[in-house]
Amino acid sequence: MADQKTLILVKPDGVARGLVGEVIARIERKGYRLEALELTTLERATAEEHYAEHTDKPFFGELVEFITSGPLVAMCVSGEDAITGMRTLMGATNPLEATPGSIRGDFATIIGENIVHGSDSPESAARELGIFFPGRF
Repeated sequence: MADQKTLILVKPDGVARGLVGEVIARIERKGYRLEALELTTLERATAEEHYAEHTDKPFFGELVEFITSGPLVAMCVSGEDAITGMRTLMGATNPLEATPGSIRGDFATIIGENIVHGSDSPESAARELGIFFPGRF
């Protein structure tokens, strides 16, 4: 077990629905720390870099359109096993499969607009934190 840093995004649907405070409260109640937080609207190039591993997939365009459709909140969250812990706290990517009590299980209804994003590995966390908080982590 190790102290880790991970990228967490409250996506445009979560911001529009006023869920930023709820997401942050759940993160903090779990015992994780906020290392950085920024409200921003992504440029298309940044969104394409963030979703680069999905470039060849049919849903790539929809991902980019959605994530650039309005403001989002980007956070660096740290703590013991933060990557796995945050993935559990967020719930399954498909909200219909997400456990009640998880963020997606409680608030999301469709897979394309599922409130939050979290890095899925230490390598992804390093890459994604570099995109959203260049030179900081």
